[in-house]
Amino acid sequence: MAESSTMVTLGSPPAPFRLPDTEGGEVALADLLDAPAILVMFICNHCPFVKHVRSELAGLTEAYQRRGVAVVAINANDAERYPEDGPEAMAEEARLVGYTFPYLHDASQEVAKAYGAACTPDFFVYGPAASLPEGAEATAEGHVLVYRGQMDGSRPGNGAPVDGVDLRAALDAVLTGQRVAAEQTPSVGCSIKWRPGNEPA
Repeated sequence: MAESSTMVTLGSPPAPFRLPDTEGGEVALADLLDAPAILVMFICNHCPFVKHVRSELAGLTEAYQRRGVAVVAINANDAERYPEDGPEAMAEEARLVGYTFPYLHDASQEVAKAYGAACTPDFFVYGPAASLPEGAEATAEGHVLVYRGQMDGSRPGNGAPVDGVDLRAALDAVLTGQRVAAEQTPSVGCSIKWRPGNEPA
């Protein structure tokens, strides 16, 4: 079932987390805070919307990591009901696609809830308050949410190019000290597979 981004309020700080990666370690938000921009993505393995963009996603994120952007992806799907989204399958997916970012498992689903994530893929860019769109206000010091929404306008079967144009524009704005565009389009993808009874309010 397709779901859209919740488009949480711009200007809010990133929620703290510490989650296991596919290499046997852990990654925390605190590890990322020295970067000029932080990209937090909610993805998974089996969703056709993610499969549709994963090659471009791998290339895009590697390019921006070279420019200093801190990138993490989080999979919050219920691995009991969707074993193809479990940790072992995530490690294989990262190797297969060539992901260079940490791919983290949110077994409790609390991190996804804290970010207001709703679908896969769902993208959140954090940067300085100076990069907020015109009219948005920061509610914290340091990194704040300056972009949330789609990678680009491509969806399975719609024929639009998979080029990451929206996400690239947001990251470029942060890295060059510009304001991110105020017009931001929700991402569309598979709904996060919440454990029964654990769905957000």
